[in-house]
Amino acid sequence: MLKPIRWQTFGRDMLMIQAGFALFGISIALMIRANLGVGAWSVLDVALSQITRLTPGTMTVAVGFTVLAIAMLLREQVGWGTLANILSIGPWEDLFLYLIPSIKNNLALQIAMLLGAILIQGIASAVYIGVEAGAGPRDSLMLSIKRTTGLAVGWARGAIELSVVLVGWLLGGPAGIGTVAFALLIGPAVQTSFKIFHVHPHEPIVAEEGLD
Repeated sequence: MLKPIRWQTFGRDMLMIQAGFALFGISIALMIRANLGVGAWSVLDVALSQITRLTPGTMTVAVGFTVLAIAMLLREQVGWGTLANILSIGPWEDLFLYLIPSIKNNLALQIAMLLGAILIQGIASAVYIGVEAGAGPRDSLMLSIKRTTGLAVGWARGAIELSVVLVGWLLGGPAGIGTVAFALLIGPAVQTSFKIFHVHPHEPIVAEEGLD
């Protein structure tokens, strides 16, 4: 299912959505550079990166297309923002991996980076989902599970994260205590950000004139 493009606000929406993607890229890079264990999807992306010798950002793009296919099979509504998500977050991630140094032997800073990354990713999710241009592939999967099972967003996200980290760990990805913290906290972070930014996915859409 495809969401209509709102041409009247397309420029503003593109700026907002790219801001969300940049925040998402920062959050992933912070977790990787904190060296305490990365988020669930990054465990998988880094594991595949090590196997294929491609960058983590490149694998983020490849996995994104795969997840999108699953979400569409579950009849989740997607839009131009979904494709923009897949093509944008990986390059942002690689950029910030280049800019942010790797931190070791400084536990306080590493913990701050990890917790900051979780908070930033929750905000990033609310920012670009709130644009209503179509959620990213991973969030589309989260929302499709919420819709089909009736689970709260936090529970749906948590279930996905725990499943993905297991697969990534089995493939040799960098799982750690930070991975567990991320899996447990990202759901509440996303759900809280939805409330703060008044994001309500799957609410009825009122038809507007001029939409294509």
